[in-house]
Amino acid sequence: MPVTDFLDRNAELYPDEIALVELNPEEKDTRRTTWKEYELIQADSFQPYRREITWRVFNEKANRFANMLIGRGVRKGDKAAILMYNCLEWLPIYFGVLKSGAIAVPFNFRYDAEEILYCAELAEVDVVVFGPAFIGRIEAICERLSKGRLLIYAGDNCPSFAESYHELAADYSSQAPGVEITEEDYGAIYFSSGTTGFPKAILHKHRSLTQAAEMEQKHHGTNREDTFLCIPPLYHTGAKFHWMGSLAAGSRAVLLKGTKPETILSAVAKEHCTIVWLLVPWAQDILDALDRGDIKLQDYDLTGWRLMHIGAQPVPPSLIKRWKEYFPDHAYDTNYGLSESTGPGCVHLGMENIHKVGAIGVPGYRWMCKIVDEAGREVSRGEVGELCVKGPGVMTCYYRNEEATAETIKDGWLYTGDMAMQDEDGFYFLVDRKKDVIVSGGENIYPVQIEDFLRRHDKVKDAAVIGLPDRRLGEKTAAVIEIKDGMECAKEEIEEFCMGLPRYKRPREIIFSEIPRNATGKIEKPKLRRMYGADRLVEKENRA
Repeated sequence: MPVTDFLDRNAELYPDEIALVELNPEEKDTRRTTWKEYELIQADSFQPYRREITWRVFNEKANRFANMLIGRGVRKGDKAAILMYNCLEWLPIYFGVLKSGAIAVPFNFRYDAEEILYCAELAEVDVVVFGPAFIGRIEAICERLSKGRLLIYAGDNCPSFAESYHELAADYSSQAPGVEITEEDYGAIYFSSGTTGFPKAILHKHRSLTQAAEMEQKHHGTNREDTFLCIPPLYHTGAKFHWMGSLAAGSRAVLLKGTKPETILSAVAKEHCTIVWLLVPWAQDILDALDRGDIKLQDYDLTGWRLMHIGAQPVPPSLIKRWKEYFPDHAYDTNYGLSESTGPGCVHLGMENIHKVGAIGVPGYRWMCKIVDEAGREVSRGEVGELCVKGPGVMTCYYRNEEATAETIKDGWLYTGDMAMQDEDGFYFLVDRKKDVIVSGGENIYPVQIEDFLRRHDKVKDAAVIGLPDRRLGEKTAAVIEIKDGMECAKEEIEEFCMGLPRYKRPREIIFSEIPRNATGKIEKPKLRRMYGADRLVEKENRA
């Protein structure tokens, strides 16, 4: 069935129950009172920006938008881009696109104007829906972007070069548009993260989206009483498909703006959240704030919080050990995936397997996995090779890129580009990205292993290991280290700590700096390589 059937069902069965809450505890709600009045009220009377909609209203908004698109000439198979920050309109617009029979194309909100244009042309987008924060970027490319495309603005004070989402949708019916959609129809195009060159457009059918929703609900036992806290950007497959567990269960979700530790804990307490998906930096920030005494757990009612899970990047086992010290009753899970596999879950640890922290887990619901060598032959357990996955969430193709598709999908198997190994119990462990493997003096060095080791140091907040050119060795290992706030650390301390590593894995260069991460928490290693003189390696990646 198409994923839109879940929304129709929820609107019918639970019409008056809250589906979505938009919450920004760091912003005053000027719709409730004036700024002058806010200056006069007491701090304990402060009202954060908060909105909510029921399943009925969610569905009606999606139907209106779908009918508006159809009324403006959008046909089945056309493509509509969404360029917005997380807000209460995001998901109704996304489902409106799907209900019209069009293909939803979420854009990374970090794209600059030229990247927006590049992705719009690559995906052959027919409609661009954008929010207030992107007026300047859209205006800069308006003449080129608007040729043959409908530009729709979702916000107040619509710019002259676009049409208003609110005004357009209000004139159309809230009844279902009646477009026949099957799970074999195309549903969405997502873009690769773009951390290694230009992003690729990833085409999925509706069956991929439905698989993601059913899998997430099954993996985490999401039920009608749960409330999911969603913090990462909805354009990313991780955030959206973790939320789809709530869609499948017909339960509530909170879209939170803000990542400060006190913001997250306050939202969990006040909205009675039970499931929270965090990125590694946010979890580290919460633990560091607790260590320093900046926040205290007794100040928050967290009794309903049952599950904390992490994805989007390798998770240091030391972080989970620290987490369980503060939150001993939390279930924990980690999920591995990529946009080509409809986001997280093709491999997952499972809440019952916390004794295997460090592993990415076992094949997810309806998925198969294997590890192969350079010739495509399966390797023995304990040996390192490329992780391949197969299941109903595998992408159809890289849109308009047959060569890259052929390199990535072979006999139905998706070659992930991640190096992994399987232990004697059948659990998969991520070793590193294939492109990030450092070849030094003929030895393969896997940065993730060294990064996990470095993060055990009491003064290290974050670490990234990269390869830098070396005349003698080909590449040498360099560790970029971010120190915890308020601490000082000498290079000699790190070098002494690294004596605990095998000699060939010890970093030959130590660099103290902040670690750049993208919106989903992944370390931007090409940026680090450019910063520290490995342009040759970046050019190689961009050609790949």
